[in-house]
Amino acid sequence: MSQNIRQKLRFLINEWQMAPFPEILPRQVDIVSWLNQPFNKVVSVVGFRRTGKTFILLDLAQKLGKENCVYLSFEDERLPRETEVLTELVNVAGEIYGKNRRVNLLVDEIQEVPQWSRWARRVCEGTNFQVVISGSSSKLSYSGIPTELRGRTITLMVYPLSYGEFLTWRKQEANISLLTEYLTYGGFPAIVRAEEGIRPHLFDQYYQTFLLRDIYELYHPRTKAAVHDLVRLLINSPYYTFSRLQKSLALAGYKIGTTTVSNYLAWLTDSYFLRPLEAFRPKVKTKLQLPKKPFFADLYILNRLNETMSPNLGRRLELAVAQKLFRQKDLDANMEIYYWRGEGETEVDFVVTNGLTVVCLIQVCYLSDLLELPPREISSLIKAAKQLNCQNLTLITWDYKGEIAEKGFKINCVPLGEFLLAGFGEARLVKSFPLPLRNHG
Repeated sequence: MSQNIRQKLRFLINEWQMAPFPEILPRQVDIVSWLNQPFNKVVSVVGFRRTGKTFILLDLAQKLGKENCVYLSFEDERLPRETEVLTELVNVAGEIYGKNRRVNLLVDEIQEVPQWSRWARRVCEGTNFQVVISGSSSKLSYSGIPTELRGRTITLMVYPLSYGEFLTWRKQEANISLLTEYLTYGGFPAIVRAEEGIRPHLFDQYYQTFLLRDIYELYHPRTKAAVHDLVRLLINSPYYTFSRLQKSLALAGYKIGTTTVSNYLAWLTDSYFLRPLEAFRPKVKTKLQLPKKPFFADLYILNRLNETMSPNLGRRLELAVAQKLFRQKDLDANMEIYYWRGEGETEVDFVVTNGLTVVCLIQVCYLSDLLELPPREISSLIKAAKQLNCQNLTLITWDYKGEIAEKGFKINCVPLGEFLLAGFGEARLVKSFPLPLRNHG
């Protein structure tokens, strides 16, 4: 058996070495700097399906040179999903490249293999090889990292294309038409490059594969349709609680409890499909009692699965802003993001904190002129600013830029496109800390 696996690995490595690289377009992702550190840790490249993780590994191989890398994907049907394959990979790579060389083992969809984490730890601690792994499954999520790898891995989160990457791929300057397209079809790399008529079909395939591979096959829910309908509820609801979702599913005929609903939501979160936002409250108990806001991996998810007749422009802007903030949070271990809700209908879309300090309040509103601005948007910002003792107030608009003076506060109005393209300092939001990745240990 080992001899057969060795022969197969030799063939696949040789095949990869001989094949030309596909066209690889630039991404704002840097793995190389983490491979030149004095410590040796497993680098995990994670994220939702079809966000470009495979091409990021191939881009790394192109930068380092194939003579310094081995790339292997466990989505290749010719490769058995067996622990012995990983064991023999080290042996075969050592024979081909030399055991004393620092060779990079780039392993795609590694979570498909039993005991992959024990293998990664052994290679990391006992050999000269550098291990870079990728996957979409919750087994590689922040919360799902196996015990044996805690403190031994660095996690790099890969998102769909940012607006800046989208423009780079298009080789065009920013304009309202392109921003509208980005808000409509999102940043899945293949969808960005596809013709408009093909995009819905591509997305539908992505979504069905996600449900099948990352939810149904992994967790085996008793009622698959309930998971699908739960997603529909989240897409069409600006807020949710476990009890409200449970009641809605019960009215639809599902015999399901709040614990099961909570489990389903955890699955969607660990697979990177859903990213919930909690209300800002000093007391944890009060925070847990308030509704959460659902945000999703890509803008096209919100548009394609939306069942209302409304274009939902305000919510699309809010998701675009949230994705920018989530990217920044992944770079900064001290940063946290919440929303704020006061008495009545007062609400602020985003509260950004640094440790225990509120450093920025952000409101999002689809407007091109101040005459279109609902008074509650400003009054909510002012009330939150007073309560949270924050002077840094930002209003993200569609294309209005300026400054509003109100009751001793100054509100900086920033067009969405400018906000998405700017660094935090340029947008006068939050200090950007030079922490490139989340380091588990």
